[in-house]
Amino acid sequence: GRLNADNARFLLLAVLIVLYMLCGAAVFSAIELPTEREAKERWEERLENFTRRHNLSRAELRHFLREYEEASVAGIRVDDIRPRWDFTGAFYFVGTVVSTIGFGMTTPATVGGKIFLIFYGLIGCAGTILFFNLFLERLITVIAYVMKSCHERQLRRKGVLPHNSRRGSGTSEADSLAGWKPSVYYVMLILCVASLIISCCASAMYTPIEGWSYFDSLYFCFVAFSTIGFGDLVSSQNIKYESQGLYRFGNFVFILMGVCCIYSLFNVISIVIKQSINWILKKLDCRCCHRCQRKLFRSRRNVVMPGNMRSQRNISIETDIVNESDTDGRRLSGEMISMKDFLASNKVSLAIMQKQLSETANGYPRQMSSNSKQNGFSGGVGALAIMNNRLAETSVDR
Repeated sequence: GRLNADNARFLLLAVLIVLYMLCGAAVFSAIELPTEREAKERWEERLENFTRRHNLSRAELRHFLREYEEASVAGIRVDDIRPRWDFTGAFYFVGTVVSTIGFGMTTPATVGGKIFLIFYGLIGCAGTILFFNLFLERLITVIAYVMKSCHERQLRRKGVLPHNSRRGSGTSEADSLAGWKPSVYYVMLILCVASLIISCCASAMYTPIEGWSYFDSLYFCFVAFSTIGFGDLVSSQNIKYESQGLYRFGNFVFILMGVCCIYSLFNVISIVIKQSINWILKKLDCRCCHRCQRKLFRSRRNVVMPGNMRSQRNISIETDIVNESDTDGRRLSGEMISMKDFLASNKVSLAIMQKQLSETANGYPRQMSSNSKQNGFSGGVGALAIMNNRLAETSVDR
């Protein structure tokens, strides 16, 4: 039943993630391992030449380098950089903590600092994630409103709507917009464009000020905005900049806007991944059903196939829901389901997402449909629940 379907989705997602990680590990190993080996050979050669030139033993030199590594962890560098733990440095550090970026270039060294970080991060990360969720909810509302306004303008240009009609007045405008539903995939496209614009603008600022190449700046933007935070490139670490106050403010604004957009984009992409998982499960279920039905058909050659008796009619949200329950009943009876019925019922998810997004744009109150209860991914908390509520992402169990 429902529990088995949820377990199937969970297991399939876990298998896909493991396969994705294995493929990524293979690619990165093939790309980066030769460079690492070359760098290690060059370093061993330099180390050998240095010990010969200065008449030092390898053990003494390695001990000195280990001491420098410990100093580097505490924030000491060969080049002059600003203090890590002055007020501005500490504020930058807590920003990377609550945003879950965690560059790693600054970490508490004292026991008191580590204990305080545990409780501080627990509340700070939870509050920031709540802020990102609320930002995502309002962003979806704004996008839906803009898309609906653009659609109304197109209708007025085509003459479908009168130019002097007031919003929400009259039945002609309501009838003309009744069948229109904004595409959910536009949300992902808009977020992709917004993230790209912010990253390009931020890179244009980082390149001359930090001295990075433009590609390195784009790389830093993705690592920082996605909260991966490797720490190999970190902005605002030099001891002094031209227009230092303005640059640090711009750096803060770009990171805040970038994290919000990328966070929202990740959640929209997660909806697409869920839809793909459901599609795979449906394909697997359909093949298994066909195998069983072929065996059943051999023993019941005179059975009447209900898919051939279905009347021709247009597909809508309501008819999809009716077809869904009818299809479930036939599957439980062990009879064959036609491919036409399967493809028609497969449109339920996108249709209901678009319907709920349209209601958001029009300001209609959201109502929980009966289909949302059947969604294997519905419910939950956080950004996923907000995306399910705003976009009404529903994958009906079949």
